[in-house]
Amino acid sequence: MEKYVAILRGINVGGKRKILMQDLKQLFVSLGFEDVSTYIQSGNVIFTAETEDYFALSEKIERAILDKYGFEVPVIVRSSSELNELVTSNPFAKDPETDTKLLHLTFLKNTPAPGIDESINAIDFLPEKFEIVSNNVFIKCAGKYSDSKLTNMFFERKLKVQATTRNWNTVLKLAGM
Repeated sequence: MEKYVAILRGINVGGKRKILMQDLKQLFVSLGFEDVSTYIQSGNVIFTAETEDYFALSEKIERAILDKYGFEVPVIVRSSSELNELVTSNPFAKDPETDTKLLHLTFLKNTPAPGIDESINAIDFLPEKFEIVSNNVFIKCAGKYSDSKLTNMFFERKLKVQATTRNWNTVLKLAGM
């Protein structure tokens, strides 16, 4: 059994696509996952499962949510070991002067096709910065993420993959769980 984190996009935002965390936890248990816990209302679920590929886990969870709630929710899965590796490899967190409130991690459902990420790297949003590493995007905002141009929609359009973002403190908490 391996520990995973499922990161759901767009639930419990503005009163839409509501899922209670206790109900979400029960849904994961009904799928055969173990040691299920949730973190905050935005849809972060920690669980253990027989080793499966991330895509298979995502599809299984997405299908179960659609069947139970009647709406689609993109789900991105990472192993706990990968999440811990991301915590240690964030290029913007290495500077002790950096305010962690400015840091975010965008999780991509798939690794972008070769060449696509090269064209996006040419775009300049200074003082905001981002770095694409495999199927993740490290972000350092100039201020509030809500004011940033480096949104899920931006990365989805440019990279042609589904994405969801968490602030760095949430990433740290999930890695610690």
